[in-house]
Amino acid sequence: MNLSAMLTNHPFWGLLTLAVLLWYSTITIYVGIRGAFDIQHMLRTLKDKHEASGPENPGRRTTTEKKS
Repeated sequence: MNLSAMLTNHPFWGLLTLAVLLWYSTITIYVGIRGAFDIQHMLRTLKDKHEASGPENPGRRTTTEKKS
């Protein structure tokens, strides 16, 4: 059954199906784009915090430091 036959024979269900597909596609694209921007912002913030902490980062040990 093709699209025009579905819209002609069952207009309510055909239009409802098209509306749902359009809505789902729009939300999926929006969430994907927004998520990419959020991840970029998160990584930039982590990088800035790491650079601001300087070379003396007490939370990390290098391989040459011994555990006290």
